[in-house]
Amino acid sequence: MNTPAQLPFEQTHLLHVAPQLRTLQSQGTVHRVRTVDGDEAWLVTGHAQVQQFLDDDRLSRSNPDPGAARDSGSVFLAGLLGSFATDHARMRSVLEPHFSPERMLALRTHIETLTEQLLDELAGQTSPVDLRLALALPLPILVMCEWLGVPHQDKDKFSKWTQDAANVQDPVRSKQGLGELFGYCQQLVADKRKNPGDDAISRLCATEGLNDKEVVGLTALLLFGGYETTVARIGTGALLLMTNPGQRQTLLDDPSLIPGAVEEILRMSMPNPHNGGMPRYALTDLEIDGTTVRAGDLLLLNIIAANHDQTVFTDPERVDVTRETAGSLTFGHGMHYCVGAPLARMQLQVALAGLVTRFPTMRLAVDVEELRLRHDTLTGGLVELPVTW
Repeated sequence: MNTPAQLPFEQTHLLHVAPQLRTLQSQGTVHRVRTVDGDEAWLVTGHAQVQQFLDDDRLSRSNPDPGAARDSGSVFLAGLLGSFATDHARMRSVLEPHFSPERMLALRTHIETLTEQLLDELAGQTSPVDLRLALALPLPILVMCEWLGVPHQDKDKFSKWTQDAANVQDPVRSKQGLGELFGYCQQLVADKRKNPGDDAISRLCATEGLNDKEVVGLTALLLFGGYETTVARIGTGALLLMTNPGQRQTLLDDPSLIPGAVEEILRMSMPNPHNGGMPRYALTDLEIDGTTVRAGDLLLLNIIAANHDQTVFTDPERVDVTRETAGSLTFGHGMHYCVGAPLARMQLQVALAGLVTRFPTMRLAVDVEELRLRHDTLTGGLVELPVTW
């Protein structure tokens, strides 16, 4: 057997798939790799295979063998999901009403107001400005405060805790951050029990059949999922448009293309490439494109590779805001499709539409080669994004 490829793969270009990952994908759809933690795993790179296994009951988020490989990403996700890690259908049924079209439409006006205020503040600053700090970071925090019912004065605290909790390079920091986040959510839920409001946490507290521990877990999950991931995608989305001015001009000429542009940006966005992919464990022996995987083996479903599969997306590393992106797996697939996708999409649509309209000449204040990706967190994203206009 060939020596397993060692993760992480070197990212030679900020916005392109790592060359070694591209090479592996060209050689097949499943590959033996060694994780950053030193464990062997199967890296799945084919679009059809990743899509299949994102919604396959022969795989689990939880390892059936406590003594087998446990990567840092799966440990963190298990900590967030708690009892819902093995009951995804129940979790969906509980959360989906909170992301209904009616609730999202009601929230959109608030997101538009917040975005306009942040862009006003940005326009009043002297360039260069770090767009991550000016827009990508504060907008999702403020949106989550409004939607979940988190006191605005606490936004900086939970921002730090979610970043610490998602740290995949420092297990001690991650554990401490997760503990702080859960402790805060416990107090938040207790307060909502006493003084409910018109917010998602209060509605979760009033949901029949949910105990306090489950409400706390879902609150922590929503705080993380609705914040960290959106911060990363706003930043990379703005970068993709600035480095593809022709595509940005297309959006200026026809703003109705914004929703499709967001889907293309999501397809191309890079979660932390160091993680290898979404972790799943085989519950039984199975075969992937002629390769036998044994029960208990760790599989890494690589969304980046799947979203850049040339058999599905022509010229996949080219930004095309008019592209048909129905096959994108950014938000998962099937029963494991991200229930919070409507909220993330809406924030991206409003933020990027505002940027394109208000700052049509915005450009990078540094060479793209000087930008750096965050490798210490599950969600990836940029360390900073200096811009001028």
